[in-house]
Amino acid sequence: MESLLSPADRLSGDSGDEITEENETLVSASSFKGASLNQQQRRRRGNKFAAPPCRQQSFSREIGHAAAETYLLTRLSFKLLSYLGVGYRWITRLLALTLYAMLLMPGFIQVAFHYYFSSRVRRSIVYGDQPRNRLDLYLPRNSDGLKPVVIFVTGGAWIIGYKAWGALLGMQLAERDIIVACLDYRNFPQGTISDMVSDVSHGIAVICNNIAELGGDPNKIYVMGQSAGAHISSCALLQQAVKESKGESISWSASQINAYFGLSGGYNLLKLVDHFHNRGLYRSIFLSIMEGEKSLEKFSPEKIIGNPSASGAVRLLPRIILFHGTSDNSIPSDESKMFADTLQKVGAQAELILYEGKTHTDLFLQDPLRGGKDELFDYLVGFIHADDKEALARDAAAPPIRCRVPELLLRLAGQISPF
Repeated sequence: MESLLSPADRLSGDSGDEITEENETLVSASSFKGASLNQQQRRRRGNKFAAPPCRQQSFSREIGHAAAETYLLTRLSFKLLSYLGVGYRWITRLLALTLYAMLLMPGFIQVAFHYYFSSRVRRSIVYGDQPRNRLDLYLPRNSDGLKPVVIFVTGGAWIIGYKAWGALLGMQLAERDIIVACLDYRNFPQGTISDMVSDVSHGIAVICNNIAELGGDPNKIYVMGQSAGAHISSCALLQQAVKESKGESISWSASQINAYFGLSGGYNLLKLVDHFHNRGLYRSIFLSIMEGEKSLEKFSPEKIIGNPSASGAVRLLPRIILFHGTSDNSIPSDESKMFADTLQKVGAQAELILYEGKTHTDLFLQDPLRGGKDELFDYLVGFIHADDKEALARDAAAPPIRCRVPELLLRLAGQISPF
């Protein structure tokens, strides 16, 4: 049985760990094989936006969940080190990462408090029967009418990806009347790239077919991925379009997606093997994640869409907008340039937006924590609300994003960032 949970019944925890939440509502279907779950029998209990009955009664549960997820994140970090090896390079990178996190800690604490204790965040919703098949939902304050939906796939070097990495983006977009669903997925070594793409594709399917039950507009769904999440989600989108163009059975349609946003992604794995090796994601580990050298082309979005056999998929693709910082050392901005060029050559609607001097984490972390004007955030909100004059008027009147970390700390973090 596959399920999508909305707020009020029990659900099982994250990544096979002992994380459970009480009082979550279950919406279930007997099967999910290409047909919309909206057309199958469900059982519903309670209001879909209902908060837990009593915040005081649920406080101990929240503390327990916070402790369990903190343990999970710590374990994932040590797992990364165990696979990469602990040499001089990684000791220095670990120290840099520790200092980086400490400098940004004032903002992280605020985001974590909202994530764990806000009644508008629905954590660890089950979307499938595999480990890590969980998602977090960020809901707007205003529940009137159907809202646009952003499905967000986080990065994490294919090893430490985690849905909570999207908490800051989810909070901020929800403040602008946009529902955000942050997908979790199996990471290496629990799964390899085909498992990750499968998980994300399944999560997109469940959102597309059920989000109306949670106040989302099924006609205004956007997919966004960051770093490794941009690679995985773009693979899922292109593979789905190719399947659909060939008349194969599908669980969601690429044409259901209004637009795809790729942030700081890598789209040609053949060109990234040596780059990642030199930065510490060693060739042997990377090839294990990607299921061997022969699979690199199969899981390279630039190669997928450039293959003549995928020509029928182009017409099914949504508009694709790629964002990248020109000073990104983790994944060079040339990755987005070449992918955008390839998309345009085959006739897809593709656009590239480069941010001069921005690094791998500036657009996703430092800029949102800085507050004030955020070019990427403003673009996303303006794009999503482009056909809604009332929403645009509310956006124009909205207060600026508040500063969560002092400028001095942000500058120091940028100087020592290991990314």
